[in-house]
Amino acid sequence: MTTTRTNLVGALCALVAVICFSLNDVGIKFLSGDYALHQIVFYRTLVALTTFAIFFLPIYGIKVLRTRRPGAHLLRGLCVVAANTCLFLGLAAMPIADAIAVFFVSPLVITIFSIIFLKESVGPRRWSAIAVGFLGVLIIVKPGTSAFQIAALLPMAAAVLYAVIHIVARRVGGTESAATMAVYIQITFFVACSLIGLGLGDGKFADQDHPSLAFLFRAWGPIDPGDWWILVMLGVSGLLGGFFISQAYRISEAAFAAPFEYVSMPMAIFWGVSVFGTWPDKTAWIGIILILSSGLYMVWRESRAPVSDPKKPRIAR
Repeated sequence: MTTTRTNLVGALCALVAVICFSLNDVGIKFLSGDYALHQIVFYRTLVALTTFAIFFLPIYGIKVLRTRRPGAHLLRGLCVVAANTCLFLGLAAMPIADAIAVFFVSPLVITIFSIIFLKESVGPRRWSAIAVGFLGVLIIVKPGTSAFQIAALLPMAAAVLYAVIHIVARRVGGTESAATMAVYIQITFFVACSLIGLGLGDGKFADQDHPSLAFLFRAWGPIDPGDWWILVMLGVSGLLGGFFISQAYRISEAAFAAPFEYVSMPMAIFWGVSVFGTWPDKTAWIGIILILSSGLYMVWRESRAPVSDPKKPRIAR
C-alpha cells in the first residue's frame, strides 16, 4: 500500500483503539465503587484471552505466541500493568476528564526522556510546549491549595510509565506483530492480577477511606449478574484496543496517527457529563486546553522531523 493509504488505515486503527480505551476507562470507573481493581482487571483479562483464543488464534495460529524479544515483552507488560493501575486508581477518585487530561502530559514526558536516554536534541519551541503542558497539569492538580488531592498524582505517574514504554519501544524497534504484542500484554495482566489477588484479595487491608486505596485493597467478592456485561465489554474492548493501537503504529507514521489519541479527551468529557454527572470547572478547562495544545504541538513538531520511524509500537491499556 502507498504511504498515504497506510497512514489513513493507521489513523483509523488509532481511532478505533481510542474508542476501546475510552470504554475501558468509563467501565472501570463505573465499577470502582463495588469491586477491587485487580478483580475487575482479572475478569477483564479472562474475557480478553478467551476472545483471543476464539477469534485470533484461528487467524494467526499458534505462531502468534512466538517472540524474539521475551524480555522486552515482560518489561513492556509490567509497565503497562503499573501504568493502568495508576490511571485506574486515579479515575476512582477524580472526575474522568481531569484524570485523562493529566495523563495526556505523556508526550511531554516522552520528550524529556528522549533527551535523557536517547540523547535527542530539543529546541526552545519544544521546551516552551513542555512548560505550557506542565503548567496545565499544575492548574488541574492545584498543588499547595486545599483543593489538592494526592490521587491527582496517579495519572501523572501513569503518564511517566507510558513514556518509559515508549522509550523501550523505540530501542527495540517494531519487530513483533500487533497480535503478538496484544496477547503478551493480556498474559502479563493475568499473571499480575492473579498474584495481587492472592496477596490482597481477602480484604485484610480493605478498611480504607480514600476512594483510590479502597479500590486497590477491597476484597474480592461475587459479581452482580448485571455487571457481567460490563466486564465482557471491558475484556473485548481492552483486547481490541491493544491490537489496534499496536497495528496503528506498525503500519503508519507515528506523527500521523498520534493526534487521533487525543480524541480520548472529548470522549472523557462526554462520559463524565452523561454517566457520572461531572463537568470540568473553569479552572480545569484552562488546564485541559493547555495540556492538549502543548501535546498536539509536540506531535506536530514530531511530524516535521527529518526522520520518522513508522514502527514505534504503543502500549495497550
